[in-house]
Amino acid sequence: MTLPRLPVAPVRPARIEAFVFRCPISTPVRTSFGTMHDRPAVYVRVEDADGAVGWGEVWCNFPSCGAEHRARLVETVMAPLATSRAFASPMEAFDFLSARTAVLAIQSGEPGPMAQAIAGVDLALWDLCARRAGQPLWRYLGGTRDRVGVYASGINPDRPQDVVAARRAEGYAAFKLKIGFGRDRDLQNLAAVRGLLGADAPLMVDANQGWSLDEARAMAPALAEFGLGWLEEPLRADRPWSEWQQLARATGIPLAAGENVMGHDGFDAAMDSGTLAVLQPDLAKWGGISGCWPVIARARERGLRYCPHYLGGGLGLLASGHVLAAAGGDGILEIDANPNPLRTELMGPLAHLREGEASLGEAPGIGVAPDLRTLGAIAARGC
Repeated sequence: MTLPRLPVAPVRPARIEAFVFRCPISTPVRTSFGTMHDRPAVYVRVEDADGAVGWGEVWCNFPSCGAEHRARLVETVMAPLATSRAFASPMEAFDFLSARTAVLAIQSGEPGPMAQAIAGVDLALWDLCARRAGQPLWRYLGGTRDRVGVYASGINPDRPQDVVAARRAEGYAAFKLKIGFGRDRDLQNLAAVRGLLGADAPLMVDANQGWSLDEARAMAPALAEFGLGWLEEPLRADRPWSEWQQLARATGIPLAAGENVMGHDGFDAAMDSGTLAVLQPDLAKWGGISGCWPVIARARERGLRYCPHYLGGGLGLLASGHVLAAAGGDGILEIDANPNPLRTELMGPLAHLREGEASLGEAPGIGVAPDLRTLGAIAARGC
């Protein structure tokens, strides 16, 4: 399938602000490599010279101090550059920011945080353009259908069947379980969840880069018994693709990755490896829409399934849903199953599911604009 070209609309950013929120949580979110003890969010507001406004989000889950740092990068590095001139389109702004900070990212040893800050600005610029055009972002990007399939993600290893049951009652029909906590525990959890769901419900797993090649190959036969939709990041993202190829030959489970891939060369190498069935770029972590849209187009042309990675607040989640809707295909949207008021307060139509799908609607842009005072009060209360 060939995706439509991104629209061209001039922008002249006049003001860029970043806002940090943190919401304490009673149940930490666990992964194989670390634990989140609160839920952070960095929201980016861009105002154009004509008064139009757009909102974006910057990935900031790790380390625990990362949100404040990334907000400072937006305000002290990206904002002065982005407000220094006019651009023919958000794509030109993305290319300009990426080029002007490339050496700085190397010198500082921070290519990831720099890319994340740029991604947040890019998302805000696309939201701004769609709002100014009076169109929902999914349609502005060339989509023809506002419905997206969703799945409940981030399911912790402590009695995951309880979370799955609760989310199924809310309309979710597909689920992804975190693994990488030891063979016995992983398999017991999978047996409990599969037993609850039955044989036909889509069930995926995410190892969060938790295994070596030998460990992944040893786990693969046992995992194959559960009819998994995909196995996500079984290996570290910096391992050579030759190791992924060895694992792919050892299992029939579709492999998924992409949230920790950066740049067009990185994504091309991932796709050229022939190992991935599911590609998962994170719009708020690298590329925004300007960078990721060409990647998604190449993935679709190669027959890969595009399922955006996302585990943050509501603004980035909505942007991911709109891009998925615009791209079409059979991909599904990742929605965190854990409590996070910074997500639920802003997820708009994604909170209303019917048979595992949501309708994004006709509101301009991503359809939601945050009330900063309300968010501050919500974050203070925690959950």
